[in-house]
Order: sequence, then C-alpha cells, then structure tokens
Amino acid sequence: MKVDVITQENYTDRAESQESRPHVLVVDDDRRIRDLLCRYLDEHGFVVISAADAGEASALLKSFEVDVLVVDVMMPGQTGLEFTQEFRKTQQTPIILLTALGETEDRISGLEAGADDYLPKPFEPKELVLRLNAILKRTAKKIDTQKPFKIGGWVFDPALEQLSNDSEIVKLTSAEALLLKALGRSGGEVLSREELAKRCGVDAGERTIDVQVTRLRRKIEEDTKNPRYLQTVRGKGYVLRIGEA
Repeated sequence: MKVDVITQENYTDRAESQESRPHVLVVDDDRRIRDLLCRYLDEHGFVVISAADAGEASALLKSFEVDVLVVDVMMPGQTGLEFTQEFRKTQQTPIILLTALGETEDRISGLEAGADDYLPKPFEPKELVLRLNAILKRTAKKIDTQKPFKIGGWVFDPALEQLSNDSEIVKLTSAEALLLKALGRSGGEVLSREELAKRCGVDAGERTIDVQVTRLRRKIEEDTKNPRYLQTVRGKGYVLRIGEA
C-alpha cells in the first residue's frame, strides 16, 4: 500500500486538494514506528509530514504549517522533551509526546515541558487518532464570545488566547488558554480539579491540572509562592480573581 506522506517535493502541488485535512508532524527516530504511524494516520484523514529527529523536524517546520505534532521523547541528540521546551518559546501548536516511559513523573515532566498530551508506548494507533481528534476539536479556531478580562496587570483575550500588558504579549499554549477560559467563566467560583478537567475537555488527573496551574502562575503572578490571582482553595480546588478589561 502506498503511504500518503507529504514531502517538500510534493507538498506544494497537493496542498490545495488537501487543505481541509488536518496536518500532523510525526517525529520519531524509529523508522518502523514512524512509517506505521504515517500510514495509519493517512488512512484516517490526516496529511502526514515525518521527521527522524528534532533537527529534521525544526527544518520542516520552517517550511510547513501543521495543526499538531506527535513527538517521541527518547530520541538521539535533542530529546523530545528538549525539543518541546525549545518549540514552546515561539510556537503554541499542540504537541502529543510518545514515550516508553509510562511513570507518572515522566508524564508530569512532559506536561511541564509544554506538551498538551502524553501517550506511553506501546499504544494502539486508534487511541492516538482519538487523542489527535480531541486536541484538534479543542483547538479549532472558533469565535469566542467570552470577553477579555483582567488578571492583575494582565489582560486575557479568549479569542486570541493571549495575555498582554502595556509592554508585552504572551501567547499561551492551548491547554493554558482552555484553563484560563474555564476559570474566567466561573465568575469567582471555586472549581475542583475534576471539574476543570471536564470543562477543558481533557482526560486529565489532578496532577495534570496542577501542572497547568503552575505554568500559568509563572506567567501571571509576581510571586508564585504567594499567588494573588490564581489561588488554591485547600480541599476544594482553584479560583481565579479577575476584573473587567
């Protein structure tokens, strides 16, 4: 069976006919796994670009726009975690990390690096497709009717999914933006970790929400150890103190 994988040579000619299909970049040094994923994802409606390592992935991303990345953690040279951390300095495209390491702390490390989801090997390709579709559904470009609101000296714009003040604009990851939207809509109500996961549409445990809260605090709080705006309510969950923009 011929695999419908996009290369630099044929991308331009085929882009117009495949524009409506979601584009995914698969980064894995294991050629067997890479080819398997490319074939399976192509059969399930994705346009696939593949790379054998982080360097090749970075080069491809200079030429192509993708909707989501699937990145192996254990790669020679720059690891998937290091690639994700570097990528997050300038880009917010969703990332799913793949790894043979399935321990909770490894998952947390991936989320702290900026990943949106984490899938331990071995896995069923069908599960990857379901997770990709869930991420794409959450991050679909839609008009957000939620009005911008203030968080201390910051203004969060839900439609643009970014924080800004008088001198700086900060683009958030999709997970961070979803969390801020959920907290902003709560009207000062305390939300449990379970409720936040439900409202964000993610299959996440308590630790996952905690990681995203920690990342957000680094961006909005002057003192993360004594937060003024994104506060923890012991035994209940989290609450966001906001004002009108």
